Amino acid sequence: MPGAPPIPAHALTIDVEDWYHVENLTPVCPPDRWDSYEARLPANLDRMLDLFDEAGVKTTCFVLGRAAERHPEIVGKIVARGHELACHGWSHELIYRQTPAEFREETIRAKKFLEDLAGIAVLGYRASTFSIVEKTLWALDILAEAGFEYDSSIAPLHHDRYGIPDSPKQPHRRELTDGDILEFPVCTMHGLRRTFPLGGGFFRLFPVSWARKSIEEHAARGQSAMVYLHPWEIDPGQPRVDGLKWSHRFRHYARLGATMGKLRRLLKGHRWDTMASILGLAGDAAEGNA
Repeated sequence: MPGAPPIPAHALTIDVEDWYHVENLTPVCPPDRWDSYEARLPANLDRMLDLFDEAGVKTTCFVLGRAAERHPEIVGKIVARGHELACHGWSHELIYRQTPAEFREETIRAKKFLEDLAGIAVLGYRASTFSIVEKTLWALDILAEAGFEYDSSIAPLHHDRYGIPDSPKQPHRRELTDGDILEFPVCTMHGLRRTFPLGGGFFRLFPVSWARKSIEEHAARGQSAMVYLHPWEIDPGQPRVDGLKWSHRFRHYARLGATMGKLRRLLKGHRWDTMASILGLAGDAAEGNA
């Protein structure tokens, strides 16, 4: 009798940015003041990398250009510890607030900056706040032109800031004007008769069992699930800023103290790998620097 199909690896992804880069805080933490704020990213990222070493897990780290500019040493740490280096853009601006020319310029800038720091090719991209939506699908053509092999910016669900509900829920290849690009969409979990992204504030708010059930459902279909988090989400001691709307304050600060323990539990019992490896691109980064 044929053996059981192999259990797929799943992707744990980290959007590498500091607490003040977040869209919810933009009204009171404008980009022109970012360099004046307390930097907590290096220490939080170290804590995450230590946990991943302890668990024997390799992740994909989507690094924000502005974060790497302020802390260039984090890029070397990510690569030296065996994680995949990917791109989170330069400014953390939502794509639907940019023109195609603005998006092209800053995306190419971010990719080159990371590649120069690391000495390897950067294959993957994730937009700020998953802001590749129906009206910004043109961004995928620019990503392909810039040399990205895959994108992970489309959420197949309804959200007030992002989402393409009828987009495929599994990794797939999207045809473009000239060529194509792989898309590894945001995975979803279900509860309260709604669909939520598998990560971020929703991971903090809801039981680990919801995330685990979604991962197991993906595995049963032979598909890889993807979880996303941010280093600031393990940091309950980060600064509290005044002037936020209640909803923004709740989204950013709720249950920060629970994240590390929940993440530690989630890592057990599943096989994890980088997005490039899952997509069959693992050798391309090194070859791109040859």
